[in-house]
Amino acid sequence: MRKVVIIGHGYTSRLGLIRSLGAVGCEVTVIVMVFHGRVGRFIRFDGGKPIDCHSKYVNRILYCNAKDKENLIKLLLDKCTDSNQKVVIIPDSDFSASVIDNNQDRLKDYFLFPHINHTPGAVEHWMQKTTQKQLAREVGLNVADAKIVTVLNQKYEIPEGIDYPCFTKPLLTINGGKSFLKRCNNESELRKILDGVSQHFNADVLVEDFISIDTEYAVVGISDGYEVIIPGVIEFLVNSPSHFGIAREGKIMPITGFEELMSLFKKFVQRIGFCGLFDIDFFLSNGVFYFGEINLRFGGSGYAYTAMGVNLPAMLVKSLNGVDISDMKKEVTEMATYVNERMCVDDWSFYHISESDIYQKIDNADVKFVYNSEDSAPQRKLERYIRQQKVKRVLRRWLSR
Repeated sequence: MRKVVIIGHGYTSRLGLIRSLGAVGCEVTVIVMVFHGRVGRFIRFDGGKPIDCHSKYVNRILYCNAKDKENLIKLLLDKCTDSNQKVVIIPDSDFSASVIDNNQDRLKDYFLFPHINHTPGAVEHWMQKTTQKQLAREVGLNVADAKIVTVLNQKYEIPEGIDYPCFTKPLLTINGGKSFLKRCNNESELRKILDGVSQHFNADVLVEDFISIDTEYAVVGISDGYEVIIPGVIEFLVNSPSHFGIAREGKIMPITGFEELMSLFKKFVQRIGFCGLFDIDFFLSNGVFYFGEINLRFGGSGYAYTAMGVNLPAMLVKSLNGVDISDMKKEVTEMATYVNERMCVDDWSFYHISESDIYQKIDNADVKFVYNSEDSAPQRKLERYIRQQKVKRVLRRWLSR
């Protein structure tokens, strides 16, 4: 039995990996990255055990401070090695991917993990959006022009030539995550964003030309460093108002009609030389496809592929162990809709949708990320959370009177 360690922050993405690997017989350890001593928002059940860790496929749960790089490495070396095999590590966040990447020399004797030519720091290098944009242009992809503003010790200078409206992003997602994402219509609005960044971070901020988006897409794929597999295309149907840039509802479909674009994406990943799971965001504007970014980790909607019979995480475990994957299904052949229940519940918690909307969206979707009749404990825990929140809402209304 192959042993796997999944490291991540969000329970739906971790759960997709857990089910994908548990279903093929892997022994699964989950390392939950904990913020401020808490297991995470909206997931505290049974003494703090997260929703995904109630899955029948989870063999062991460990916890680590979400900002403690050294503790994560020590946790892996002290608690996760096996004298009979190299354990596979699957990072499910930019932070964990970066930590694993930069500590390859300490881990390589005991673990298998995503990498670029086994070179420490190479994965983090390609997390930089300007580096991605440069390569994207070289392989023939369209990208938005951008400039960099360096925020250091609460000071910054806005470079000349910025066109408005513009859109701000962190140059490295691990520095600020989605907190920098904002449209700015003029310099005053841009300064307001940069002033906010300067209060919390020393970071490089990417200031992109704003391009209106007609449709957002993503692909999740796998590469062994040479061959790149992209089984299907995900279209974002409805984004979550409470989580910027994350789809609450989407559609997965074959690559038919996207073949030329997929060939450019494959060329892009091959040029990087990445070995592992990846996620590429792109969008359509006025009939033109634009490259957004690549995440060198499993994408948040990646379980939709598993549900359609294409098990990318299982392919990764086999590939890293030198096992042939030629007999595994590699193409999505039908179309299906999906729903991310966490986004539904969070949108309900922030009063964007009603409780009945949650269940209507779940009932209408072909693929669910939490609900699963063969692994039902996570679903029951999520429903328990909803009941608890309903009681709290009633109490808040009563107290406010």
